[in-house]
Amino acid sequence: MAKDMVIENSVVINKPVSQVYEYLRLMRNQEYFSVWNMADPDKKTTTSGIDGTEGFVYSWDSQSKNVGAGSQELKKLIRDQKIEYVIRFERPMKNIASSGFTLVPAGEGQTRVTWDFRSPTSFPMSLFSWIFKRMLSGNMSDSLTNLKTILEKQSA
Repeated sequence: MAKDMVIENSVVINKPVSQVYEYLRLMRNQEYFSVWNMADPDKKTTTSGIDGTEGFVYSWDSQSKNVGAGSQELKKLIRDQKIEYVIRFERPMKNIASSGFTLVPAGEGQTRVTWDFRSPTSFPMSLFSWIFKRMLSGNMSDSLTNLKTILEKQSA
């Protein structure tokens, strides 16, 4: 059984890398494309720091058991290449994960966005990691589709 759950999904967006990066580096934009952020419009949120800069923290607290509570911190930015986060889940279960976006030119005016999620899993949760992996992968894919739709509607 794997000790770590690793999920990666990609999408090609018909926009240049710089435009995709500028949108993704602002964590507030996840409210518009991330199915997890959109799952409870009544959740309480707080922020600390300056959005789009290393050290920015977005925290959420929801009464929905599917959303729970936790925080996401922007850990590293590499302009037009990579955005990295650490996610601290408080509810429904405590855990710390890492996540990020990697951006690579995919052709004239196109960007391949790969979103990864890495989380330790311990027994007995490791027995069910394939279920969580399939569910999270589907949610991640839906979120990337949302991102593609939003960015491709924007003018250059």
